[in-house]
Amino acid sequence: MSYLPPDLPFLVPGQDDVPWWEALRRHELVIQRCAACATWRHPPVPLCPACHATAHRWERVSGRGRVFSYTIAHHPVHPALVDRVPYNIVLVELPDAGGVRLVSNLVDVPVEEVAVGLEVEVLFEDQGDVTLPRFRRVRR
Repeated sequence: MSYLPPDLPFLVPGQDDVPWWEALRRHELVIQRCAACATWRHPPVPLCPACHATAHRWERVSGRGRVFSYTIAHHPVHPALVDRVPYNIVLVELPDAGGVRLVSNLVDVPVEEVAVGLEVEVLFEDQGDVTLPRFRRVRR
């Protein structure tokens, strides 16, 4: 079962983030990085915010990180979520990507156990033509 219902609307890949979505389909987590100054950036953008260069590359990262912040949603903001509340929304910081933070969900942590600093790792949730990065507690 997917963490959130598969009938939720998803973002349509744009010109700047197609490689991100393609990597997710391969179950790889990649982050955009400036080819000139090596600044990590997410979400993907065409211009480096640090040096304004347009050249960039996509670098694979481990997907291990920690919960930087979170919220617990108690109100279904879409009809498909009525049976899923409460659910978590987390901001995961990726140390091996310069501290880039991804918005996602923890799939194996009860809402009362979600905490800042919790160590997590990525897993990939295939939903039709889209693959989403979700996170789970690091397994030791």
